[in-house]
Amino acid sequence: MSGVSLQTGSTAQRADVRRWRRYLADERAEAAVYRNLAARRDGEEREILSALAEAEGRHEQHWLELLGDDVGRPQRGSLRTRVLASLAKRFGSVFVLALMQRAEDRSPYADDDDATARMAADERIHGEVVRGLANRGRMRLSGTFRAAVFGANDGLVSNLALIIGISASGADRHFVLLSGIAGLLAGALSMGAGEYVSVRSQRELLTASAPHPEAGRAVADLDVDANELALVYRARGMTETEAQAHAAEVLRGTATTSTAPTDDHEAIGNGMSAAVSSFCFFASGAIIPVLPYLFGLEGWPAIAVAAVLVGIALLGTGAVVGVLSGASPLRRALRQLAIGFGAAAVTYALGLLFGTGSA
Repeated sequence: MSGVSLQTGSTAQRADVRRWRRYLADERAEAAVYRNLAARRDGEEREILSALAEAEGRHEQHWLELLGDDVGRPQRGSLRTRVLASLAKRFGSVFVLALMQRAEDRSPYADDDDATARMAADERIHGEVVRGLANRGRMRLSGTFRAAVFGANDGLVSNLALIIGISASGADRHFVLLSGIAGLLAGALSMGAGEYVSVRSQRELLTASAPHPEAGRAVADLDVDANELALVYRARGMTETEAQAHAAEVLRGTATTSTAPTDDHEAIGNGMSAAVSSFCFFASGAIIPVLPYLFGLEGWPAIAVAAVLVGIALLGTGAVVGVLSGASPLRRALRQLAIGFGAAAVTYALGLLFGTGSA
């Protein structure tokens, strides 16, 4: 495929060449992301990421052939992709995979006549491959991460609301400060204990749902004609036909007797780690609205500084959740901010109401 000459080409052709060069730079940068991620993985994940890098290399070759003599000097990929490549090289975390998932989902190839249908299909499938890899990481950290995010958010919102409400009632700085510290300790302890009980209960329910370890030994003595083993599989969700067929395979020794569901313990997390994470992150969130009062501020200046600090933190936690969930970080950040400030505004209004009533 021959390239287009910039010297003799029309304005439209020059625009095409600029677009192709941008695509070429992005493909090279995305291949670097996958290579850097693969270098920090092993086994199957390394193979998958290396295959994705090779696919981006094929796309790169397409733009090279289309550009021909107009390749020009190598360009840098988009800032987003270059940052991802740097993060992948240094950390290789699930955050990078989640961001790459969004990047693959936003590929422009489906609407570009200069990209082949195969390339557009590749990008769609790449998005699903990266989604699967990102989900593995999400499963590994979901229990502790959920407790951390919820703990930090609850600490930010609840203590800001508490401090604003008490300040609006006319209380002095020392009383507001003591109330904020008490709210921090009480909330952190409550969150930690509640998270521990919640995770432990979920794990115990999963354990209770697993097949009894002695059940498999009874298979050899079952009545083949009655085939009561099929009832086990029907109780676990199979249709009668599927249960009969699977039970027959088990009795013939061609299938496993295990009917255990997939192990969800990892996704739920460990009770103690979730409790510690929830306690620490609640405390780290709850201390932020207290900081102005610790440094001697009071009244409206203290409320304003606390609101700004909490707002920044809410935007941060919302953006992190957005990145990990593969959604828009900005949208999640703004949603978190609106919810947090909405709760604080309601509490402030109640503080004004009770403060006025007691005057």
